[in-house]
Amino acid sequence: MPTFDTLYDAFCYTLAGILLALMTMRVRRDLRAGSVQTIILLLVAVGFLWALYQFGGRLQETLALALRETLLFLITIGFARIASAFVFQTLLRKADIPRILAQVMFVLVLIGYAIWRLHAAGVNPTSLGISATAIAAGIAVSLKDAFANLWGGIAIQLDNTARVGDWVRIDNVSGQVIDIRLRYLAIATNSGETVIVPNGEVVKNRLTVLARRGDQRIPWRREIDFHVSYSVAPSRVIGVVGTALARAEIANVAVNPALIVTLREFGDSGIGYVILYWLTDLKLDLVTDSQIRLHLHAALARDSIEIPFPHRVLLDGGALAQGGLTEKALAQRVETLARIELFAPLTPDERRALAAEVTGCMFVRNDVISRKGEVAEALFVLADGAVAIYGDADPGSGVRPRLAKLEAPAYFGEMGLLTGQARTANVIAETDVLCYRLDKAGFDAILRARPELVDLLSTVIGKRAAENDATLQAADADARARMAVSRASELVRKIRQFFDIAA
Repeated sequence: MPTFDTLYDAFCYTLAGILLALMTMRVRRDLRAGSVQTIILLLVAVGFLWALYQFGGRLQETLALALRETLLFLITIGFARIASAFVFQTLLRKADIPRILAQVMFVLVLIGYAIWRLHAAGVNPTSLGISATAIAAGIAVSLKDAFANLWGGIAIQLDNTARVGDWVRIDNVSGQVIDIRLRYLAIATNSGETVIVPNGEVVKNRLTVLARRGDQRIPWRREIDFHVSYSVAPSRVIGVVGTALARAEIANVAVNPALIVTLREFGDSGIGYVILYWLTDLKLDLVTDSQIRLHLHAALARDSIEIPFPHRVLLDGGALAQGGLTEKALAQRVETLARIELFAPLTPDERRALAAEVTGCMFVRNDVISRKGEVAEALFVLADGAVAIYGDADPGSGVRPRLAKLEAPAYFGEMGLLTGQARTANVIAETDVLCYRLDKAGFDAILRARPELVDLLSTVIGKRAAENDATLQAADADARARMAVSRASELVRKIRQFFDIAA
């Protein structure tokens, strides 16, 4: 039966534990649930101890003694847990002390308490002698794996082999470390699984830590394979794909190190290439791979580069036949051009000839179609989808002002086609986009055959430029009209000069 002094000490430890738990919960909100559970354990244990003090005289002495020691042990466990959380996870939370060290200290405290209670009961632990040693040896043999896991967990945390938050690969398991316990390492995979790996297995096998070099977090390199027909020069493929992916603004792809495209092999169905990029968020590996492939497919399609079907080249050369533009596709292009104001002055035959000259270009969301300052001699007709037009990013915030949004059918880049002027804004695909690119060479023959089109086109472009000019928003209709005429006259001169057409 407990004495008054024992009950008093238990009350003091319980009160101290509750105060430490309250301070821990104030600083660490994530530890509130565990702290509340431990407070309940302390209150229940001290409550039963008080009841044993009041009414224990009616119980058998051996039973009362067993109940007393059990309740005191529970109070010790509760206080030790709270004290450990307060010291290691609250006071020293910024010291990055391995969590397993706190768990080892907790176990040592319980062992020390057990030895002290044995001594208080008049039992000298050293008097157990050979029998205790033999029992300990037997326990050690039977718990060989448990001890291996224990020391493995200590080694993992003390030498920073892996930390909570690290991405690791063990055998065929890849994921993020979410917990390191005395017995196991818990790994959360991107498939929504939690894999428990015994610490002993972690120490014995090869552990690969992803996206970390020493104490520094770094992006993780990923590889995307693709094949292209032998009919296309490798230098062209590498240039087209590398440029397109470098321009595309793909989330979770690191800017540094930069993405690269390399030639990997000469396969049966085509030349094999690999895209090497660095992933910043390892949770989104497959999603980002998919985005890379979308931009890859669009880039190859824009340059009419074939991704071959599986086949084996049996004849020298092995070039596949390339089909021409179908009548249906040509009619669709003509219909799109007819809905564009800029091409309204053209005759149906001229629009049909122009449709045969344009190149179909596919873009996916976040592809940069044109960048401010680039010199180009091409116009884009937006046949399907939507694009956004942005100005330069603010040096301080890095935010780009959004100037306008265009939805099909529309056109942009006309000054590049007609005058060779550098791009004046950044145009970025907001959805999957189909554009028809018209280069200077494709428009040259039409303007030379009908020089009077220069005046008509200049009128349309001058009117559009005047309407878009922010300085004219407050001007009246007459002022805008005069400005449009003035700009049209200047455009006539520039277009004739650019296409070398005599006045």
